[in-house]
Amino acid sequence: MYVKRSTRRTGDGRVVGYLQLAHNEWDPASKSSKTKVLYSFGREDQLDVAGIRRLVAALCRLLGPGEALSATTSADLRFVDSRPLGGAFVLDGLWRKLGIDTAMRSMLTGTRRDAKVERILFALVANRALAPSSKLAATRWIEHDVHIDGLDAVVDEACYRAMDWLIEAEPELSRIVYDNTATLLNLEVDLLFFDTTSTYFETEDADSPAGRDERGRVVDGDGDDVVRETGFRTFGKSKDSRPDLPQIVVGMAVTRDGIPVRCWAWPGNTADSALIRQVKDDMRDWSLSRIVWVADRGFTSAANRRYLQKAGGHYILGEKLRGGTPEADAALSRQGRYRTVADNLQIKEVRLDADLADDRFVICFNPDAATRDAAIRAKMVALLDETIAGSDKLGKDKRAELRGVISTKPGLKRYLRTTPGGLLRIDKKAVDAEANLDGKFLLRCSDPKLTAEDIALGYKQLLEVERGWRDMKQIIDLRPVYHRVEERIRAHVLLCWLALLLIRIAETGTGQTWTTLREELQRLHLGTFTGPAGAFRQRTELTPAAKKILDALGLPEPRRVHEATPATP
Repeated sequence: MYVKRSTRRTGDGRVVGYLQLAHNEWDPASKSSKTKVLYSFGREDQLDVAGIRRLVAALCRLLGPGEALSATTSADLRFVDSRPLGGAFVLDGLWRKLGIDTAMRSMLTGTRRDAKVERILFALVANRALAPSSKLAATRWIEHDVHIDGLDAVVDEACYRAMDWLIEAEPELSRIVYDNTATLLNLEVDLLFFDTTSTYFETEDADSPAGRDERGRVVDGDGDDVVRETGFRTFGKSKDSRPDLPQIVVGMAVTRDGIPVRCWAWPGNTADSALIRQVKDDMRDWSLSRIVWVADRGFTSAANRRYLQKAGGHYILGEKLRGGTPEADAALSRQGRYRTVADNLQIKEVRLDADLADDRFVICFNPDAATRDAAIRAKMVALLDETIAGSDKLGKDKRAELRGVISTKPGLKRYLRTTPGGLLRIDKKAVDAEANLDGKFLLRCSDPKLTAEDIALGYKQLLEVERGWRDMKQIIDLRPVYHRVEERIRAHVLLCWLALLLIRIAETGTGQTWTTLREELQRLHLGTFTGPAGAFRQRTELTPAAKKILDALGLPEPRRVHEATPATP
């Protein structure tokens, strides 16, 4: 297919050119190639240039970014390379708006660290957000598959040295990042959500035990700071259903807008109960307003509640319904009507006697969840009934063996009872007690000023932390972790947190998911051309969707030509 030019002489003797889109077809009858005109553009001197541009743009959308750039380039130039630009450009813009580049360079001043440490760390963060991989694979990605401003290539040893410095800088850097984020987004941190997760390692052996302080950090020697001995990657209660593999525990504090303001890492056998106290201490000196801490029922110990109320703080905590605590039993026994506060959420506040608790309690009920709970329980009871059917005919030892098997299955064990004669039966009282809890969860709050509705809806926003964990594991690829050294693992967690922070800011500013943003931004490419005069890099055209993203985030358009290098004489 080509543009055919033909000429015709007018009556006054002028020669007029005409342009046509044509291609050659083989004519079997004449056994020759014949020209077929597909479209006539009209007179050359009256050409609709704007229409031609629209046609070229429409055709270019059918090609990849690199192919489109190559197709519209002069024949004197050679198109030698194309790589995505948009995703890294936006992440770098947000990185700079948060002042992370300035903070890092300031902290690096006076040290012997390479000046490119900041660029290397940004590249590793961008890698987590755009194409998660090992650090070794990330070096190849940086060199061949992305454009990072100020960093054309890097070796893996430089990446590891940068990660080592990141661990040293983490306390001060976290504070600066929070202050700048709060200013940029005008955050009102009145509710702070905290939760933990675990991430496992594909290895059979846990780390060797080492003396650690109450923060889970290794302590040299046998000083008074040593509170326990354990490895960093060790066995513990897995939240990924992999108790057979060593793990670490990761914690994260998130605002009501879903912005992760800080993260932590602890040895894999660290219990949740005491962690929130350390978190409160770590953020005590930050410029936070009056804070209400929100956490699930794993953090609801009396010691934690007392600690969170220090310096005027408050909390909203999930309360265990099945623990048999006097407060939970008393709250559930109180009569009262539910009122609807949101879709599928009904609440009622109950007041307990002062000798039981000074806190406020809110019972929440979700009808849809109640239906699901009832269906699951019916399935469990039916399975248990099938399992113990005919067990009366078994000998005493065989029944004891069957009871032992059932005891390893919590979903069945809950509804099993044993008669004085050793017979296995379904516990009707336990079934009825569970039915009374269908779709319910109990909240405990120390703040007298919050309404019951604010308490319930505030706790529901704890799902923002769960969404953070989901994105960390599925989009940023927190796991697998390709490190064995503890400090490198901690640095890997920090890189994932910084990537999640940039992603959340992009999502908050545009109202779109990162998956959608990344797909659109990665269509913007940077092409490299060489010719007789030298070499240069030029970006593809911005799509309307990409322009809208940049406008929403307050970022400028990337310059059209990035580099121009004259040919060597």
